[in-house]
Amino acid sequence: MCGIVGYTGPREAYPVIVKGLKRLEYRGYDSSGVALLDGGGLNVYKKKGKVADLEEDVIGKDLHGHIGIGHTRWATHGEPSDRNAHPHQSKSGKLAMIHNGIIENYAQLKRDLLSKGYTFKSDTDTEVLLNFIEDIRNNNNCTLEEALRIALKRIVGAYCILLISDDDPETILAARKGSPLVIGIGKGEHFLASDASPIIEYTKEVVYVNDYEIAIVRPDELILKNLGNEKQTPFITRLDMDLAAIEKGGYDHFMLKEIHEQPDTIFDCLRGRLLTQSGQIMMGGIEANLDAFVNAPRIIVVACGTSWHAGLVAEYMIEELCRIPVEVEYASEFRYRNPVIHKGDVIIAISQSGETADTLVALESAKEKGAFIFGVVNAVGSSIARLSHAGAYTHSGPEIGVASTKAFTGQLAVLTMMALKIGYAKGTIDKERYLQLMTDLETVPEKVKEILADTGNIQRIAEKYKDASDFLFLGRGYNFPVALEGALKLKEISYIHAEGYPAAEMKHGPIALVDDTLPVVFVATKDSYYEKIVSNVQEIKARKGRVLAVATAGDEVIPGMSDDVMLVPEADEVIAPLLSVIPLQLLSYYVGLAKGLDVDKPRNLAKSVTVE
Repeated sequence: MCGIVGYTGPREAYPVIVKGLKRLEYRGYDSSGVALLDGGGLNVYKKKGKVADLEEDVIGKDLHGHIGIGHTRWATHGEPSDRNAHPHQSKSGKLAMIHNGIIENYAQLKRDLLSKGYTFKSDTDTEVLLNFIEDIRNNNNCTLEEALRIALKRIVGAYCILLISDDDPETILAARKGSPLVIGIGKGEHFLASDASPIIEYTKEVVYVNDYEIAIVRPDELILKNLGNEKQTPFITRLDMDLAAIEKGGYDHFMLKEIHEQPDTIFDCLRGRLLTQSGQIMMGGIEANLDAFVNAPRIIVVACGTSWHAGLVAEYMIEELCRIPVEVEYASEFRYRNPVIHKGDVIIAISQSGETADTLVALESAKEKGAFIFGVVNAVGSSIARLSHAGAYTHSGPEIGVASTKAFTGQLAVLTMMALKIGYAKGTIDKERYLQLMTDLETVPEKVKEILADTGNIQRIAEKYKDASDFLFLGRGYNFPVALEGALKLKEISYIHAEGYPAAEMKHGPIALVDDTLPVVFVATKDSYYEKIVSNVQEIKARKGRVLAVATAGDEVIPGMSDDVMLVPEADEVIAPLLSVIPLQLLSYYVGLAKGLDVDKPRNLAKSVTVE
C-alpha cells in the first residue's frame, strides 16, 4: 500500500524524495516522512497527514543530504499519527528504515527485544524489524548487509524495505518480498521507488527487484544478491512512459483526467491487436498458448475489487462465445479455500497494479498445482506479469486516481479480444458474429468520446442526488457487473452507501428498501434482457422509487419511465459494458465533487493493495 522513495547521488536528496512522495501519494496518505544523511548525521522528519503537511512542518529545518529515504503511509500496524509515521529509527539512532508490507511474526520478535531492554516509540511492526536488524548486527558483530540478510530469513510476511545508516552515508540497502521495488539507474546516481512514477523524470532505465533479493545501492554502484548472498545479474528495462502521463494535464483531478483519457487508452489497448480489415486478432500471449485455452476444461478468473467486476463480465463473454465453464473468484478467498485445481485449468489473473498481494499468493499456489497462468495487468514489469506463464498488458498508462476507471475499461477491452479470439479458434462463434463484434469493438473509442463530449447532464444529476444516504444499482446479464462497479465507485468516491444487485434479485429482499427517497440506478441498455429490465423499472416506480437509468440513445421507453437518464450509444450487449460504465464513473466523480470530497484520495483507501 505505502509509497517509498530513495535517492543516493550528487543531488540534494530532499527535493527528489518529496516530489516522488507526491507522485506516490495515491498509495497511501495517512502520514509521511523523510530521513536524510549528511556529514552531520541522520535527520528524520515525519508528520501525520498528507505530504503537504510534511512540507510545511520542515520549513526552516536542516534538509541537507545527498542520500535519503521517504515514505507515504497507508496505516496497517498502529493508527495514523506522527509517532507511527515512517521512517523509524533504531534504538541507537544510527539506522533509519521505511517499510511497505506487514511482518506477521512481529509480536514474538517484539517480546524478545523487550526482554533485552529495547523500548519502542511507535506501535508499528516496522520499528520492531529495524531493531531486530540492529540487534543481530550488534550480537553477531557483522555488517549491516549481513544483519539484514539474517533478519529476512527469520521474519514472516511481506515487505519492501529501504535502510540507511549514518555509518555508511552513501549506501541504501533495499529488499523486497511481495511488495514492489524499482530502481532507476542514472549517471552517478540511483533512484528507488514503489513504482516508476517518481523515477521517469530522471531516467528511463530501471531494474525491477525480484522477491527475496537484496539491493546494495550507491551513487555509482548497484549490486543485487539473493538471501544466500549470491550475486544476481540486474536486468535493465527501458520505461515506456513519459512525465505527462503522471501529471494532471489541466484537469482538476486525476480521476477526471483518467475518465477522459479512455478514448485514447482503449484505442491504445486495441491498436495492433484488433485488425478488422484482415479479420484477425493478434495477441502474442494467446497465440502462443491457444491450445491451452481452446482445450481448457475450465477457466478460473482471480481478481479483487474493480478487477473482479471485469472478471464477471469476462465470465459472461467467455461462456457465451467460447463455451468454456468460468469461475470468478475473489483472490482473498481463493487463496485460503484450498480450491480444487487440475492440470490444464487456466487461471486468468486480473490486476491493475500487478502487485495485488492476495492475487499473487493465489497464483503461486495455482501454478504449483499445474494450472496455466495468464495475467491481465496494466503495470509493465509487475510481479504478476513476471509470475504468469503468459499475459496481455492493458496499455492504459499510469492510473493515479485511487478509484480505478481507465484500467477497468482496458481490462474489458483485453478480455473481449481474448474471448473473441478463443471462441473463433474453437469454432463456437461463426465468422459473421466474430467480424461483427470486432467491428463493434473497434468503434468503442469514438463512442466513449461521444459520451464524454457533454457531461453537463450527469453533473446536474449528481447535484440533485448528492445528499442521498443510499443508492441501489441494478442490471441484468452483461450489465449486472457494471451495476456492481457503479455501486463500488459511488461508495469509494462519495462515501454514500450503495449496493449492486442483479435486477431480478431485488424482489428477494432489496425491494424492501425502496421508497420515495431511494435513488435506484438501472443499467438498462438495449440487449436480450431489455423487456425484463423494463418490468423491473416498473416495479420500482410502482413503489415510488426514484429511477436513474443508463439507457441506449434513441430508446424512448426507459427514458420515459425514468426520473433521470444518462444516454450511451448503441452497441452489442457483449461490447456494451465498455460504454455503460462511463456515465457511472462520471456520476460518482461529480457526486464526490458536489460533496466537497477529495476524489483522488478517498479516505481509508490506497491504490495498490500489497498487504492482506
